[in-house]
Amino acid sequence: MNKYQDRTVVLAYSGGLDTSAIIPWLKENYNVKVVAFVADVGQNRRELEGIEEKSFKSGADQCYVLDLREEFIRDYVYPVLKTGALYEGSYLLGTAMARPIIAKEQVNLALKLGAKFLCHGATGKGNDQVRFETTYAALAPQLKVIAPWREWNLRSRESLLQYLQEKNISTTATLEKIYSRDENAWHISTEGGMLENTWNITNKDCWVWTTDPVLAPNEPEYVLITVEQGCVVAVNNNRLSPLKCLEQLNKIGARHGIGRIDIVENRLVGIKSRGCYETPGGTIMSIALRAIEQLVLDRESFKWREQIGLEMSSVVYDGRWFVPLRRSLQAAANVLSSEITGEVGLELYKGKAVAVQKQSPNSLYSEEYATFGEDEVYHHSDAKGFIRLFSLSARIRAIKK
Repeated sequence: MNKYQDRTVVLAYSGGLDTSAIIPWLKENYNVKVVAFVADVGQNRRELEGIEEKSFKSGADQCYVLDLREEFIRDYVYPVLKTGALYEGSYLLGTAMARPIIAKEQVNLALKLGAKFLCHGATGKGNDQVRFETTYAALAPQLKVIAPWREWNLRSRESLLQYLQEKNISTTATLEKIYSRDENAWHISTEGGMLENTWNITNKDCWVWTTDPVLAPNEPEYVLITVEQGCVVAVNNNRLSPLKCLEQLNKIGARHGIGRIDIVENRLVGIKSRGCYETPGGTIMSIALRAIEQLVLDRESFKWREQIGLEMSSVVYDGRWFVPLRRSLQAAANVLSSEITGEVGLELYKGKAVAVQKQSPNSLYSEEYATFGEDEVYHHSDAKGFIRLFSLSARIRAIKK
C-alpha cells in the first residue's frame, strides 16, 4: 500500500539504466503518478534525443525537458571559477556544480505541479544523494524524498537489467557498458570498470572528449583569452556568452589533450573513489584567471583568495550551494575579482596549457621596480630597516634566551 497520501512524484530523470528502472519501480511500489524531469546541462545530445518517448515507455505519466545550459555556466560555473576552487587540489567540480541547478529546477517543477514528493537515482554510496537532498531541504523542506537505491533490493547492473527485462522495458544499457559516466557542458567523468583497481593504467576507453596527448598535434596552438572582472568574455577576440566561450575552448583544448586528470578522491560519505575527469575548456579558463590574478592581486589578497577557493571547493563538493556560507564566500570572491580584468595568451601543446602572455590595466607589476638593471625608483638601503622590523620578534626571542 502506498504510504503517501499524494500521488505525484517528480523524478530527476536522465534516461539511463537507474532512472529507467526507477519509473516502473515507483509505480509498482507506491502507486504514484511519475513526472520525469530532464535537465539539459550540456550532456551528449544523443542522450536527449527521444528522451520524452523513452520516459513514457518506462511508464512516466509526464516528461519535462528544460534547457539549463547557459544558466549553469553563467550562474554556477563562472562564480566558482572566480573563487579558484579545486577540490583536493585538482578536481574542477564538474558534477558537483551541476547538481544544485538540477535539484533547484526539480523542486520548482514539483511546486508548480503541486507534487509533494521528489525522487532521485543517486546511490547510497555516492555524493549526489547528499547534493540533491541538501538542495531539497534548503529550498522546499516540506517535500518528501524517495531514494530507491536506499530502499529497493536491486543491487547491481545485472539486477537492474533483469528487472527491466521482466517489465518488458527496452534499454540501451548493456553489461558491456562497464563505466559510469557523468557529462555536462563543463566536463565528463568516467568511473568504475577497470578504474576500480588503482594499479590499472588507464586505456583509451577511459577517455571520451580529449585526444591522447601523445597523439595530439606536434605543433603548439595559441589562444587568446579576454577576462573582465573574473569572467571569460572572449576567445581569440571573439566575444561570446559564457556557454559559447566554454564550448569554443572545449573544442580547442580537447584537440590538444588539455584537462585530463586521473585521481582518487575522498567522497563525502567516507569512501575513496577513482575517477578520470576531462575538463579541457575549464582548465584553460582556470589557468587564464589565475594568470591575471598574479598581476593584479597583492600578496595578502592572493593568500585570501586561495583560502576562499579551498573552503569553496568543499562547500560545492558537499552540495551546500544554497547556504549562507556559500553566498559569503562568493561575495568575498566577487570583491577580489572586481579588478581581475585583462588578456592572457596561452600555449596549448601535448596536454599542457601554459600562460605565456598576460596583461591587465589593473596590474601591480612594475617593470621599473622589478628590473635587475639600474633603476631610479627603488632604494636598496630601505630594505635594511624593513628587515630589522620584520625580524624584530625573532631578534627579541633570541636576546631573551
